[in-house]
Amino acid sequence: MSSDPRSSNLVQHLSQLDLSRIPADGGEAYNRLIFEKSPYLLQHAENPLDWHPWGDEAFERARRENKPVFLSIGYSTCHWCHVMAHESFEDQEVADLLNRHFICIKVDREERPDIDNAYMTVCQMLTGSGGWPLTLLLTPERKPFFAATYLPKTSRGAMMGLLDLARKVAEFWNSDRSRIDQTGEQIRQSLLRLEQATSQRAALDAQLLLAARDQFLDAFDRRHGGFGTAPKFPTPHNLSLLLRIAQRFDDPQARVMALQTLQRMRLGGIFDQIGYGLHRYSVDERWLVSHFEKMLYDQALAALAYLDAWQLTGETFYGQSAREILDYLVRDLRHPEGGFCCGEDADSEGAEGTFYVWTPKEIREVLGEKAGELYCRVFGVSEGGTFEGKNILHLTRDLAELAQDTGASPEELSALLGQARRQLLAARDRRPRPHLDDKVLTGWNGLAIAALARGAVLLDAPDMLERAGAAADFLLQRLRDPQGRLLRRYRAGEAAIPAFLEDYSFLVFGLTELHQAGFETPYLAAALELNNDMLRLFSDAQGDLHDTGSDAETVLTRGRNRYDGAIPAGSSLAVLNLLRLGRLRGNRELEERGESLLALHLSAAGRSPQAHGQLLMALDYNLGPCEEVVIALPEAEANADEMLRVLRRGLRPRTLVLVRRPGDEALERLAAPVRHKQAVDGKITAWLCREQSCQAPVTSAEDLARMLEI
Repeated sequence: MSSDPRSSNLVQHLSQLDLSRIPADGGEAYNRLIFEKSPYLLQHAENPLDWHPWGDEAFERARRENKPVFLSIGYSTCHWCHVMAHESFEDQEVADLLNRHFICIKVDREERPDIDNAYMTVCQMLTGSGGWPLTLLLTPERKPFFAATYLPKTSRGAMMGLLDLARKVAEFWNSDRSRIDQTGEQIRQSLLRLEQATSQRAALDAQLLLAARDQFLDAFDRRHGGFGTAPKFPTPHNLSLLLRIAQRFDDPQARVMALQTLQRMRLGGIFDQIGYGLHRYSVDERWLVSHFEKMLYDQALAALAYLDAWQLTGETFYGQSAREILDYLVRDLRHPEGGFCCGEDADSEGAEGTFYVWTPKEIREVLGEKAGELYCRVFGVSEGGTFEGKNILHLTRDLAELAQDTGASPEELSALLGQARRQLLAARDRRPRPHLDDKVLTGWNGLAIAALARGAVLLDAPDMLERAGAAADFLLQRLRDPQGRLLRRYRAGEAAIPAFLEDYSFLVFGLTELHQAGFETPYLAAALELNNDMLRLFSDAQGDLHDTGSDAETVLTRGRNRYDGAIPAGSSLAVLNLLRLGRLRGNRELEERGESLLALHLSAAGRSPQAHGQLLMALDYNLGPCEEVVIALPEAEANADEMLRVLRRGLRPRTLVLVRRPGDEALERLAAPVRHKQAVDGKITAWLCREQSCQAPVTSAEDLARMLEI
């Protein structure tokens, strides 16, 4: 059997083995990772390395045998993780050396972000950079004394190879162990000082938003969109921030930066023009050549940004782009039990991007000569290719300009291209697919729930609301322990790993958005309950939040990630949740907790606004004007569709809505703003409340629209 870690079939096969027949150390055919659920760890279960999962057993063995620990961290859809696996971890020479001198541990960074964050910080401290695969050497006490990312098997120029490193460390371990221990302790102390550093609370000042605008403007690529040079990452929450800045200050520069970037990403090779969805990043400045993996969190955050753009501009392009991303998410990432899988690999058939690229001949074989020629012209397909002799489909101009060239109307061209896309998608589906990492992560699913819920109401897609609700129900039922404690990961029937701050805050965000879309009281109740659990498990004495719960393992430190990178920091969304739930609940104490946490974290945002996009969105919300709209229905079967359509016109990121149905006592207990508000004269009635004061009720959508404009 092939041990190709890019194969979903391998992971499925290993998952179905009768583990009761395999020795505790994996026996001759496997190593200890055969007993794990993580697809990434299973990809390495046939390696000749004597891999251990992270845990006390491995470190106790290191202490007992007086060996250093070789720690490798990655994830199953990581291209360079595959490269290092093929070059080194499947190699017998490497295995013999590492097995003799080290205890080897594999970690899936997506399952254990606490381990990854702790040791990634070490890598950045020691080398100035980071990435995956992440390679560390530790003492048996878990203290790091060496860090790197990808290492080749043998040394190449200035890059040390894994074999040379292992030999030198093994020699040094035996000859000067005390210096290694001293280095490890110094690094641990540096981490503790970093975590314990206190920040001065910053003023909640709108000037921080303008400073962020200026920093984005300095880095903006006016030709291609995006920020800086290659590689370019989508980082959609930064674009959502810019749209809020554009709205707040009527700022054309912020508007152009966000909209141009969203346009170029949708037209570029970073967007899968056949199957939809965003790839991880672009390796060039033009958004053309992608790193082809697709991650759940990128889809969710990008859909939210495109929905923001659609609300702000009213332009169909942005709404359609959001719909396409969500269609991909539901079609290809949905887990059979209701949640959503982590993502798809960049590689298939032993190479990166094979699933996604085309030649002119392949396109003509599917579409025929005439339609194939048109499609190639529209999507930049040439004999020379754009990626290793083949083509990444992309658009250089919008549909209206392309239609002028072809002599067709935009509507006719759109119909032709849509039919061609469906044919090409069917043909592509017959190719070997990239590996799907089918584990379900609570936090990432929270983001997906938020995107689907908001998409459902803005795109008039009730099926999306159904999918969001099914995912939420799955998480609430299957990813909690018997005491109600949220868990991080579900795979192959097993939920495990105490959830982290990001899991709590992302799921609370998703549940709040789900309530705002369908107004089902149980989702608001669940959001409030989990938010309270979050404060209990993750708070410290100073009012800050740790990343790891007080009841979970501490890896070096409990962690305080405050940067909004590829995904927002758990603390950044926690701030927004506290502010919003405080208003929905009518609980000033929750709002004050959110304001305090916001002020604590804003001092760093002032120095590097681009690294705090989600936190600055929380600031925008806090600055207001915030408003709550309460709609009282005269009877349970009535609906508030006309008034809700008014509320969903335009971008209203600081508006919350509560719909009170007769007899919903649970909502009255949870949400103070709905109390004592009854339908007037048997009509659907709305109240607009701003800054703790409600205006006189209205009973028509037209009156509500006029009131909102005041």
